[in-house]
Amino acid sequence: MARVRLSVAERREELLRAAVEQIEVRGVAAVRIADVASVLGVSNALVLYHFSTKEKLVAAAFAYAAEADLAHLRKLLTRRTTAVRRLRAAVRWYAPTGQAKGWRLWIEGWASSLRDPALREVAGDLDQQWKAELAEVIDEGAAAGEFRCDDPMSVAWRLTALLDGLAVQMTSYAGPLSRATMLRWTEEALARELGIDHAALTA
Repeated sequence: MARVRLSVAERREELLRAAVEQIEVRGVAAVRIADVASVLGVSNALVLYHFSTKEKLVAAAFAYAAEADLAHLRKLLTRRTTAVRRLRAAVRWYAPTGQAKGWRLWIEGWASSLRDPALREVAGDLDQQWKAELAEVIDEGAAAGEFRCDDPMSVAWRLTALLDGLAVQMTSYAGPLSRATMLRWTEEALARELGIDHAALTA
């Protein structure tokens, strides 16, 4: 059966989805243009037409996956409820035991960024967007009198640093901590940062 002819945008998205899957399976260092082409039944030349190098394909795939997670984070943070509840929902989802699926890809991206300036720029920009989204809601909550916080961006940095570190432990080492322990730690950290009782956070 002949393949359906896709628009340029549809083809790029198909290639990016395949690249994300292959990176998660093989890792950034091992994945090849041929792997992405093979899984879709297309030529290497077609992949290179859209992404002229493996490095550009990897950076674009990382951005594609991370922006999907970022869109979900924004959805959680724009719900019509208190800032505390929005932050708790975001932290629970973002935690390595939550529903976020991109941790293996993020860890691959962090490691490869040490040697790939293009990927480092993409990853750094996306990381700053995550922190900015959290900081904005923290600022809203402080302005509404839900809690006190003089430096929302510093709070966002500390929270994401904790969550990123826990994700490395759980994803890379399959750590012995239970899901309940991980979630309690993240919620306790959020409560401390906001200067509220843990019971108030979960009410």
